[in-house]
Amino acid sequence: MEDDRKTTIPGQDRIAPPADGRDPDRALARFPFDRMTVQRFRQTFPRARWSDRLQAWTVPGKTARRRIDRWLAREAARTDIFAEDRGRDAYAFEPILSPYLEVEAEGFRIRTPYSKTVIDELRQIPFARWDSNHRVWRVPFASYDDLQHRWETIERAAKRNEPEERRKRAETRRGTKEELLSKRRAAERRRRRLPVPHGDLPPLYRPIATPAYGIVVITEITGELVDPIGVADLYADLNDEQVWCHWRPATLEELIRTWPAKGPAGEYERMRGWWQPTIEELREARRSARSRERRQGPTAPILE
Repeated sequence: MEDDRKTTIPGQDRIAPPADGRDPDRALARFPFDRMTVQRFRQTFPRARWSDRLQAWTVPGKTARRRIDRWLAREAARTDIFAEDRGRDAYAFEPILSPYLEVEAEGFRIRTPYSKTVIDELRQIPFARWDSNHRVWRVPFASYDDLQHRWETIERAAKRNEPEERRKRAETRRGTKEELLSKRRAAERRRRRLPVPHGDLPPLYRPIATPAYGIVVITEITGELVDPIGVADLYADLNDEQVWCHWRPATLEELIRTWPAKGPAGEYERMRGWWQPTIEELREARRSARSRERRQGPTAPILE
């Protein structure tokens, strides 16, 4: 469901800048990953950038090392040395009884059917991480309060995505307009085409964000005009001045090389159907691409 990113061995929360003289006015920082910590870090260091190659955050500026050290000290002060013991006691007093949760020596192991809601909730829990080797989420005792607060939503989403529950919903939808629309959307996705304005075409072979298919790479502009009849319910804001283009999923390497937009897409960019992805959109796409490429195994490079 999720890959391990930006995690380190305790104590290895910082590294010195490279001594090769190429970029002396920057500092690198690593710290255990959780979403709220990253959010606080980016609020303090808005110019920081994550490097997949270095597996660290880079912060520009001659005083960056000193500012990072002060921030790390403040973050360390946030950690209560008794939080783990309190989490153990809280679980003993009011345990979560669920087939999706198991207790281990260092915390909790969570295994559920795939659910985006479950993933989103677990990502908000401090120091929760995805163990790709065992295909489980791991949450320390210190984060028990946060886990307990979100567990009702997690368990409800997990139950909803059990194979039997999904089969029942499929039976209920059978023959309905909802099922027919879902099948048409799946068939359209397999065609890997996208309508774009003929006067504002997307760049070829560069990752772009789209409302229908996420971040993709455009491989061809066909020039064929889009006929809104028959696909108007699949794409919003269709008109007779759009043309079809073909796309493919972006590779992890392409997503790493892509420079993010400075801000979210505006109304015009979303109406035209494509925009330069933000760093948050790229991070999500990189996680998915890394998992996809791990499942597929080594593949030959794409020749442009």
